[in-house]
Amino acid sequence: MRIGELATKAGVSVRALRYYEEQDLLASERTPSGQRRYADSAVDRVRFIQQLYAAGLSSKSVLEILPCVHTGDVTPELLDRLTGERDRIDRQITELIATRDRLDGVIGSAIAFRDGGACAH
Repeated sequence: MRIGELATKAGVSVRALRYYEEQDLLASERTPSGQRRYADSAVDRVRFIQQLYAAGLSSKSVLEILPCVHTGDVTPELLDRLTGERDRIDRQITELIATRDRLDGVIGSAIAFRDGGACAH
């Protein structure tokens, strides 16, 4: 598929795809006219890259992780780093849930106040 089609299917910009290629996170083949062509599997790869970035991982970390997805080969050092990243993400999830719960309390108080009650602080 062409770069625009991949961008649409994966929900990213063409610029992001070019950046992923620059970082060696994504590969394409070139047509004789120089256009990029991607395998269908690139959609899942790009989505996974996006998820890893959203979770706070760096390009360097993503580059180390991607080959392991297919091979299952992980050095003890990388396994330690992956475990650390997973633990950091777990802490982040816990903090986000706590934040959501506090917002739910504020929303509930605001609705009660709007409906004639008092806003509890």
